[in-house]
Amino acid sequence: MSIQANTVIFLMGPTASGKTDLAIKLSQQFPTRLISVDSALIYKGMDIGTAKPDAETLKKYPHHLINICNPEEPYSAHDFTKDAKAQIKIAFEKGETPILVGGTSFYFNALEHGLSTLPESTPESREKFNQLLRKKGVAALHHDLEKIDPKSAQRIHPNDAQRITRALEVFDISKKTLSQLQGNKQAGLIFPIKKIILMPPRPELHARIKRRFLSMIDNGFLTEVKTLKTNPNLHPDLPAIRCVGYRQAWQYLNNKINLEEMIDQAIIATRQLCKRQSTWLRSEKDALTLETPDIAKALEFLEK
Repeated sequence: MSIQANTVIFLMGPTASGKTDLAIKLSQQFPTRLISVDSALIYKGMDIGTAKPDAETLKKYPHHLINICNPEEPYSAHDFTKDAKAQIKIAFEKGETPILVGGTSFYFNALEHGLSTLPESTPESREKFNQLLRKKGVAALHHDLEKIDPKSAQRIHPNDAQRITRALEVFDISKKTLSQLQGNKQAGLIFPIKKIILMPPRPELHARIKRRFLSMIDNGFLTEVKTLKTNPNLHPDLPAIRCVGYRQAWQYLNNKINLEEMIDQAIIATRQLCKRQSTWLRSEKDALTLETPDIAKALEFLEK
């Protein structure tokens, strides 16, 4: 089959929609490079609760930008766009079509449309704000941001530790607020983009989410979180531990909630994530939307 040269494929969908399976089916049809667009799959040692493709699948169908940092290390949308653009460049050099597959809408948006040009983080500044987060907590840091940059504070959720600390760090480094700097944008992707959205009916997604989480519990998810808890650098305000499922399991292992509450809360949180992702995806233009991973329709769309 023939796809227009230097085309980038965005394969998007809410959690549990079957994106990985469709990406693999496409990989069997033409030379591709699979690039993960997922803010949870980046973390090493977080395999079961993130529904990461298993080791055998990753060996046969490598996904780039999976397992690239430790759970205590910060990783921003800026980091992602830089890494993703590097992978896209490699794909084109090798005669492959890059398929960006995942559910993190902020990453897709940043890559397509560009991000504000902000000062680079340094290891020292990241450590400084990680320490502040641990010492003061996310609510107090959000309050600090309200004083410095009310516009950003209003836009950023009070529990979003990563974006709050980044906004404070930007001000600390540049002496300018995030709101002031966000007018200057770096370029987005300059290549043609073909978008495929996998969107099963909501009742089916909800059923899959429940089945998948119960299966995670059976497959050792709590043991995985117990192992994470032995790392003294990890705490509940870090983006990694705020991932759905991990946050609730952490609370359960700290005896804050019982097992039944943990399971219910994790499933509800995953469904809420699914709803947010679906709302964003419905606003996408010029995309092929599929209820099932119909490879024939996908190939026909890509060849147009």
